[in-house]
Amino acid sequence: MDQLSGQDAQFLYMESDGNLAHITSISVFDPTTVPGKKVVRFKDIMEHVRSRLHMNPVFRRRLVHVPLELDFPYLVDDQHFDLEYHIRHGRLPEPGDWRQFCIHMARYHSRPLDMSRPLWEMYVVEGLDNIEGLPKGSYAIATKIHHAAADGASLADFFGAMADIDNKGTPAVALNSAKLTRSPMPSLLDMGVRAAWHTVRSPVGMVDAVMRSAPSLYQLAQGALRLRKEEKYDVPDTRFNTAISPGRMFGAMQTPLEDFKAIRSAVPGSTINDVILAICGGGLRRYLKHHGELPEEPLVAWVPINARPSAGINGRGSGNHVSSMTAPIYTNLEDPLERLHEVMIATQKSKAAKAGVSARVMTDLSKHVPAATQVLASRLVLRTLPSQRMCNLFISNVPGPQVPLYMNGAQQVGHYGMAPLANGMGLFIGTPSYNGTVSFNVTSTRELLPDMQFFISCLNKSLAELKRATKPTKKKRVRKKASTTKAVKKQPKVNGEHSVAQSDQSP
Repeated sequence: MDQLSGQDAQFLYMESDGNLAHITSISVFDPTTVPGKKVVRFKDIMEHVRSRLHMNPVFRRRLVHVPLELDFPYLVDDQHFDLEYHIRHGRLPEPGDWRQFCIHMARYHSRPLDMSRPLWEMYVVEGLDNIEGLPKGSYAIATKIHHAAADGASLADFFGAMADIDNKGTPAVALNSAKLTRSPMPSLLDMGVRAAWHTVRSPVGMVDAVMRSAPSLYQLAQGALRLRKEEKYDVPDTRFNTAISPGRMFGAMQTPLEDFKAIRSAVPGSTINDVILAICGGGLRRYLKHHGELPEEPLVAWVPINARPSAGINGRGSGNHVSSMTAPIYTNLEDPLERLHEVMIATQKSKAAKAGVSARVMTDLSKHVPAATQVLASRLVLRTLPSQRMCNLFISNVPGPQVPLYMNGAQQVGHYGMAPLANGMGLFIGTPSYNGTVSFNVTSTRELLPDMQFFISCLNKSLAELKRATKPTKKKRVRKKASTTKAVKKQPKVNGEHSVAQSDQSP
């Protein structure tokens, strides 16, 4: 029997009508790569998915709650699994352009999953005929999956099961590599016995975990206190820090990964993640300033950290193993280079004080918190989040495969996604990378971000500013004219040319 962990269950307990805890991944396909120029039909996609169901247990397992939430829920084999329910078919309304596509995907993401069935579904969308850069006949597959069933790493396994490495149908993962075990429906007696054992064991396990983690907890507390003393910022109040509505907004842009590598190289010690945070800071500065809402304090981002054990130690396993860090993104700084430098320093401090220790410790401790306690705690968190500002937004950077992937012979040419929101934190910027590109994916609500396209343009301009600021200068050679007079030799043009070089670096 496969039972949810404490962290998995938290995503269920914190879900409400306005806070849906599922992720929507969007893959766009170019059918011109299909051998023989064959048309990819809906039934072809259906059969392809059917042939890969055995690769991951998430496909066929549904949720079963323990009566009175006395223990964490189970994921059991669905005896009435119906693939046709999980894969649906539609067409993009006219005019079939990028704006209409984003609206269509936002509406799809706004609808909850059927929690009585396996926690995923796919939506095949045709009619992407007026999107720049895509040939006519292109289509998208939007896959919705609940966060309780998978985190970032296990999501990669989920989608890896569907992917091919060429247009001939060669699987990205060997089809015989998966050895799935059955997870039958537990009886009420089984659930009762397990719940009683976990209830008795939880205090003992908690004490044991605390004792084993005491040195780490002490170091964590000391680091957090030291960091707090050094921090001179508070979390400001913004339009994104309020209760959210069910209606979602979505927007995205795609940029070359090389741009981020070039910027990182120009600022020693920085990472791709630092560059992304700095770009988001610049975009939000421009957006909030336009609306007359730019606070004096820098906005603070909540950045997830994958705490999954390495494969060489405990195996990858399944479920969620995540922690997080908070970092200012310096929306108060106009200079893009200064912003990136300060972001780099802040993330290094935050990681040193929190990430390595707290990720392991908190994941370990969460295993021993009783289910009923987590239910009550989650509901309390939902009520207090809007008033207790811990951050202003989520920013999640997820590295992806840097080679082209295929499905049914069609090449995947774009990868986008939408993520959960929470009361008090109504903006999520996800930046997955794929095949040499990085996409900025913005999820918010209609009330908080009604001018989504303008916000995307602000992010784009922020990236352009940082590229200009880190662009290497090209010094022009000065040809000295032969002259016998000293007056001519004392007429150098270096100063003028140096000024030009400096102006090339200005944002």
